[in-house]
Amino acid sequence: MPYIDAQAVAKAREMDLLTYLQNYEPQELVKFSADTYCTRSHDSLKISNGKWYWWSRGYGGYSALDYLVKVRGLGFTRAVETIIGKCAVEPPVYVEQKKNKKPKPLLLPDKSASNRVIYRYLSGRGIDRELIDLCVAEGRIFESLPYHNVVFVGFDKENKPRYASYRATGSMRILGDCSGSDKHYSFRLANSESNTVHIFECPIDLLSYATLLKMRGYDYRRFNLLSLAGIYSPNKDKELVKVPVALVNYLQEHPHTQKIAIHFDSDSKGREAAVALKNRLQKEYQVVDLPPPQGKDFNDFLCLQLNIQKHKYKERNDDR
Repeated sequence: MPYIDAQAVAKAREMDLLTYLQNYEPQELVKFSADTYCTRSHDSLKISNGKWYWWSRGYGGYSALDYLVKVRGLGFTRAVETIIGKCAVEPPVYVEQKKNKKPKPLLLPDKSASNRVIYRYLSGRGIDRELIDLCVAEGRIFESLPYHNVVFVGFDKENKPRYASYRATGSMRILGDCSGSDKHYSFRLANSESNTVHIFECPIDLLSYATLLKMRGYDYRRFNLLSLAGIYSPNKDKELVKVPVALVNYLQEHPHTQKIAIHFDSDSKGREAAVALKNRLQKEYQVVDLPPPQGKDFNDFLCLQLNIQKHKYKERNDDR
């Protein structure tokens, strides 16, 4: 085995994979989301924040050297020589890694002593009472003060609240995210070992779908239901779309996921986003587009099934 100078090895180890690919193999890089890349050869190999992980194989690393050895199959000596040789011909421009910002604390509104208003509101939109009971008991839904909004809470793996959105229960359509919300941890009912995740634009649609499942004799607790806290519109060519961070985080936490069911609204914005997201993910997952059979969204469809007349709300959207 040829001798390699220790300094050369140390220098080779300094180069992260994103820097290596951007400088020497830019054709291999494909942008997956805002701060995440994958490679053209391996869709499930994700690169983010100075690290890489090959999800389909279950291992990863930090450096370009790790990548050349573990993924490309180069011997250690040849991998070091490859990096040092390329650096000698063309010195690399290093990618500046984003510093991890300290997350802002989630500021939840005060809780009302009673959940009477949100029970009336959610029941009035057809949401199943048992489902509301479950979400209230788990702290996923509560009634806020002083406005008596319904608040939807998302938790991280340690069961710590990390996201919250509110929605008015009165005649005005007021909604938004609470200060400090992290959309990586948006509202979800996802404790199942199923390899399928169902994604929605907002919590009300998620709860409506869960109610419909129960009405059809299914146990909604055996399904993984994820609200994305909003959707991205595709680019001008209607081809590329960002993958919502809530979905990126879910897929990273659930690498066994094989199927994604998209349940976006049936309006033009929802349809365009669904088609673009399906095109974006279908190389890695089985993706199905299942909009509501009737109505604009799944709450519309649920209310139609229950013969509930929905109120028309005055538009307003602000932070509170």
